[in-house]
Amino acid sequence: MATIIAFRALIDRACREQPGIDPDTCYDLKLAVEEACTNVVTHGYAGMNPGSIVLCLELEPHQIRVTLTDFGHAFEPYDPGLPDLEASLDEGLSHGFGLHLIYQTMDEIHYETGEAGNHLTFVRRLPARQEP
Repeated sequence: MATIIAFRALIDRACREQPGIDPDTCYDLKLAVEEACTNVVTHGYAGMNPGSIVLCLELEPHQIRVTLTDFGHAFEPYDPGLPDLEASLDEGLSHGFGLHLIYQTMDEIHYETGEAGNHLTFVRRLPARQEP
């Protein structure tokens, strides 16, 4: 998926250029975006021609806000809790972990849908920087 690779590269570059973003936070952002995009492609555009996913990345001194916009089927990304690991291993399931990962790595998650598309926004707060 070229879109996900491009989004990961953009986030990686933005994290390197913005002071105060540690590698773990950058990794969590890339993971959350990848999981959300995979859900959009798999579920949001199911039964439709593939559509666009638009990424908006806002870097602020105290937080990073990511908004993904798509134009597929609406899907409320509620926190599913921890997937049943035993059942997943026994049944060979490899899905159901994406939303859980997003909820575990981000501080806020918001979703809205309307004529302008579906907007999934997640926020990762950054620790306060110490001024010298």
